[in-house]
Amino acid sequence: MTAFEHLVHTPLAKAVGWTLFHSLWEGALAALVLLAVLFVVRSPRARYAWACVAMSGALAGFAITFGLLSWQGSGAATTIPHAIPRAPAVDNQSPPDRPARFRMEELLPCLAPFWIAGVVVFHLRSVAGWMAAQRVRNRGVCRAPDPWPQRLRDLSARLRVSKPVALLETCLADVPVVIGYLRPVILVPLGMLAGMPAAQVDAILLHELAHIQRRDYLVNLLQTVVEGFLFYHPAIWWISGVIRAERENCCDDLVVAASGDAREYAAALATLEQTRWAAQAALAATGGSLVKRIRRLLYQPKGLVWAPFLSAGILTMVVTGALVAWQAGVAAQSQQRSTTESKVSPYTKWLTEDVVYIIDNRERATFLSLRTDEERNDFIEKFWLRRDPTPGTPENEFKEEHYRRIAFANNHYASRTLFGWKTDRGRMYILFGPPDEIESHPSGTPARDGIPATDYPFEDWLYHHLKDIGNNVPIEFADTAKTGEFKMTKDPDPSGAHRFVRP
Repeated sequence: MTAFEHLVHTPLAKAVGWTLFHSLWEGALAALVLLAVLFVVRSPRARYAWACVAMSGALAGFAITFGLLSWQGSGAATTIPHAIPRAPAVDNQSPPDRPARFRMEELLPCLAPFWIAGVVVFHLRSVAGWMAAQRVRNRGVCRAPDPWPQRLRDLSARLRVSKPVALLETCLADVPVVIGYLRPVILVPLGMLAGMPAAQVDAILLHELAHIQRRDYLVNLLQTVVEGFLFYHPAIWWISGVIRAERENCCDDLVVAASGDAREYAAALATLEQTRWAAQAALAATGGSLVKRIRRLLYQPKGLVWAPFLSAGILTMVVTGALVAWQAGVAAQSQQRSTTESKVSPYTKWLTEDVVYIIDNRERATFLSLRTDEERNDFIEKFWLRRDPTPGTPENEFKEEHYRRIAFANNHYASRTLFGWKTDRGRMYILFGPPDEIESHPSGTPARDGIPATDYPFEDWLYHHLKDIGNNVPIEFADTAKTGEFKMTKDPDPSGAHRFVRP
């Protein structure tokens, strides 16, 4: 078994795969709700807030789904039944069906490594962008000439920006841009302050101060993090585009409210377009579509008074419908699982799976001779009591450890045709517990010291002591057919008294 196969055959990979699957409809639902809101809401602040809620909802749905799936996977491995535990199979039960084509539950865990790689790449790209921004902030800059620093302070007071803001000219940026949150800096292209009318420069600086006053730099950072985790979802990128566009509209409105002259500000944006300062997109006055922004400034539409109430109603109905559908699906799965499990007697499961490796022949014959459920329950209770290392306590450590081993074997040693407890590794783990040493060779080993090379996966387990068998007992499991099923190569008991190797 390759390292990739080792990775995807884990509960974590399964949880990630199903989370990615569910995030597709969760993100699409968030985008549809936002689309409905955009049809009826005209206020940029409200549209921006709804877009942020939609993106946060998509991320929250991803996190909650992953948490639930991870909890369900770990819960199956730690739950210790107190009566007759449920078991997934019996010896005379056929192995899980394996059709020639992949089933969804087999394919989805394979997405986990690619998703992790994508998250790493996107966040590395974000870190590289942040480092590039810091380089632009610290290299090729000079202090803005008088009277612009004082003018910036006056504009900051007009927008009630309390933190100090530095104004620098740079030869490395083509657009005005805000960098930093704790110590914000406004960088303007070299020559802009002298090449544009003062009123237009004031409007551009007001726009940058509006970003600072609204804490857009921090929100944009969080937005980038969400994009990194949900990079594969087209709806997320659309929502992100809406956020950026409405963010610029919100700042435009603040500029108009502070200056009182929408036409002068529109002229400033047109000047930026003419001088090709708008060649790059940044968290600055050049964000979004300049043509749309200029048209909006000159011909602002009126919002609908009842729009927020309609949007809230749409959101409530959609969320309620999604929750009802989710609960219905869970109930249907639970009913189907209960129907399947009820076909096999719990006493048969207990005998042929739960204790198949630890019950002796005399106990087996006695149990099979019982005729009533009351007798069987009494037998099972006494079976565990005989093995309880601390009979005077309410806990039965032997029983709890035994079921923990079964759960671990099912989660870690299942093959494509067998449940984990039926495999050789699972059987040895249930009987003897975790080995003291494990040497894993998922790709085989090269030839060395006269030992021929192996091209198949194998594992070497070492137990320092096994009762009635000996000390430093090695056990080798090999997947010679490369099917994912590791078989024990020789009996760990040299005397052959226990006959651990299957005939």
